[in-house]
Amino acid sequence: MTKISAAVDSLLSAKAVRERAHEMLAAAEAGQLSHFTLHLDRLDATAAFVAKVIQENYPSLEVPLHARWRHFKLGGEDLWAPIDIKTQWADKAARARAAFDLAMVSVLLDAGAGPDWRYRDGATGLQVGRSEGLALASLRMFETGAFSDDAKDPLRADAKRLAAFTADDLAVGFQVRDGNPLTGLEGRAALIARLGQAALDNPAVFAMHDRARPGGLFDDVAAIAGSGASLPAPQILRSVLLHLGPIWPGRISLDGVSLGDTWRHPAIKRSDETNGLIPFHKLSQWMTYSLVEPLQDAGVKVTDFDGLTGLAEYRNGGLFVDAGVIALRDPSAATRGHEPGSELVVEWRALTVALLDKIALLVRDKLHLDAARFPLGAALEGGTWAAGRRLANEKRPGGPPPIHVISDGTVF
Repeated sequence: MTKISAAVDSLLSAKAVRERAHEMLAAAEAGQLSHFTLHLDRLDATAAFVAKVIQENYPSLEVPLHARWRHFKLGGEDLWAPIDIKTQWADKAARARAAFDLAMVSVLLDAGAGPDWRYRDGATGLQVGRSEGLALASLRMFETGAFSDDAKDPLRADAKRLAAFTADDLAVGFQVRDGNPLTGLEGRAALIARLGQAALDNPAVFAMHDRARPGGLFDDVAAIAGSGASLPAPQILRSVLLHLGPIWPGRISLDGVSLGDTWRHPAIKRSDETNGLIPFHKLSQWMTYSLVEPLQDAGVKVTDFDGLTGLAEYRNGGLFVDAGVIALRDPSAATRGHEPGSELVVEWRALTVALLDKIALLVRDKLHLDAARFPLGAALEGGTWAAGRRLANEKRPGGPPPIHVISDGTVF
């Protein structure tokens, strides 16, 4: 495993995300944030709304984890299932590697699409935007071998092919053209190319039983679990963060290691090199949630789902803004674009993570469920993400987020 310093190690975890997000919440409770005020008296009503959405979406209250696989279900049909069923997998590991390939590529293509982009699916006639459209487009590219080096073996993502991936490739697969623009096209394609290069550069992890591919991470993670042992979800995240660190664009590095989705804010106080730093690892945690099911299907027992955090993205964050739990000190700031590294966006994302912990407790209480049956990932799926989208659609035509983030396609 990659050798890293103690300072870096302290930031590459969901624990660091949670601890530092709650420090931001404490600063908000003390009225010390520059851009947001906090109104916890509105959290209970927000939780009641989320519970209502969950009951409507999942009347049985059997809610799956918030994962990329949910977005492959459109129009009442699971579009991955027939592909999976008709494929003659060599064994469970081969199936899991393919599922890892699909999930990892699809998650990295999942940052906000923008309000105007749509994908038209020839097979179903569906025309879909946002996360579901991105999922469908990536699934169809995977199904047709767009990420494979072998025409006879399309259901894979080969590192060599990914490393050569271009914005033009993505534009074709995602039907991007005049009148159908996709936010962050170049950034998304570059992220996929860096994923391929990272796999090529680390054959010990990504080419253990096959030529280099993102799905090779399955073998590494399964080996950590060992035969018959359980695997804590935070350990999956750690592998993702350690082995995929090089894919993130040049942001903050520490001791020569890219910290990925980590940003600066003065409210975070430390006496070491991590002073002022707050990680979110949004796409990495979204990926981790999405790798759980392939691991479970392959016989790996995954535990400690609540060791992960909520996702610092605009649907969850928008829920708290639109419900009035947090409010901009300057309402006009909502009409301006903000860079991901701005203090305003960092505050918004941190408050989102901490408030998701709080609202999950309230929602469980209202639904009479415990954490074992209803982990945080289920609250997201059921849940806060859906409730955030619903409020956005009620308040703004087309349902854009309440605050505009200038995204390069690699954060939100």
